[in-house]
Amino acid sequence: MPWERKLGRSTAHRMAMLKNQVSDLLWLGRIETTLHKAKETARLAEKMLTLAINSYEDTLKLTRVEKDSKGKEKTVEYFNDGPKKLAARRKIMKVVVPLKELKREDETKTAYKLRTKDVKHPLVEKIFNELAPKYADRIKEKGQGGGYTRVIKTGVRTGDNAPTAIIELV
Repeated sequence: MPWERKLGRSTAHRMAMLKNQVSDLLWLGRIETTLHKAKETARLAEKMLTLAINSYEDTLKLTRVEKDSKGKEKTVEYFNDGPKKLAARRKIMKVVVPLKELKREDETKTAYKLRTKDVKHPLVEKIFNELAPKYADRIKEKGQGGGYTRVIKTGVRTGDNAPTAIIELV
């Protein structure tokens, strides 16, 4: 029904809520919410994953001549995002909320800083480095795109009797 897509919220509130839910879903892999919120979250998450899958291989190999401290020249190779991947990365960064990498229980503070030093947007990196290759292989296996999320109805919530669901990445 058309009024369900608005979720009883103003546009700004609805978009902020969906951004948070999509970010949590992509970061954690599974969240529990109401059925209608889960369906809207799935729509947005599928779009973000499709963007990443279609562009995650677009990288450019660049070489640059640098001088070291002794004045010796050496060539350094590095990789940059191609135009397609860069555009997809920017679109995804508009939708997802920048989540912070958590410190592990057995990890020291210096080890945590060393591990997260070069990562500016951990969620975007996870989408491009882990999720996109995983689902691209799935597309090659099954020969079909889409279907990256699953919504499972779990019953009703006590108090307001709202239908609840678990949404997870497949």
